[in-house]
Amino acid sequence: MRSSVTVAEKKGFIHWFLEHFELQKKEAAWLLNYLCSNEELLQRVHFVNHVRHLSKSMIISTKCSSMIPFRFTKNKRVGTDVESAFYDIRTYPHEDLYIGLYFKERSTCSKYAAVLEVNPMEKHDLVQDQLLSLFAEMLLDQAVREFEKKRLYEKIDDALANRDEETFLQLSEKWREILEK
Repeated sequence: MRSSVTVAEKKGFIHWFLEHFELQKKEAAWLLNYLCSNEELLQRVHFVNHVRHLSKSMIISTKCSSMIPFRFTKNKRVGTDVESAFYDIRTYPHEDLYIGLYFKERSTCSKYAAVLEVNPMEKHDLVQDQLLSLFAEMLLDQAVREFEKKRLYEKIDDALANRDEETFLQLSEKWREILEK
């Protein structure tokens, strides 16, 4: 994945894509051709793996994919009409458009990988996921420590109840070590 892809690379990829795949919604092919015909629009087009959390995005699927045929999202409004998407793209050509294409073997397609760009929100999601994972790990570690302390405390109580001085002294030493940490 790259951060910037040239207009020529995007145009070449779209032509290749349309030659090799049949879209579930034929109108989406017309929309992709329209994007190819306008270099200024194509500069604002970004192919990404995931379109979630993006202000303006499209999902386009081929017949060999089980994904939804077409979806256009703008500012959390979702639609499945290609003409509405075309109207919005034509009316607001200065806005970035993120496109997620779904087709057979897309994860291993070198031509698709060559035009993939980094979704700006994926970076944010990755950092957030890592922070949540770290927080969950810290909570788990704390829960394990609390459980071990409770179990050790119970063993100390049992040693006292059984008047087992040797076990009591060993366990008391472990208790002091835990408290010092």
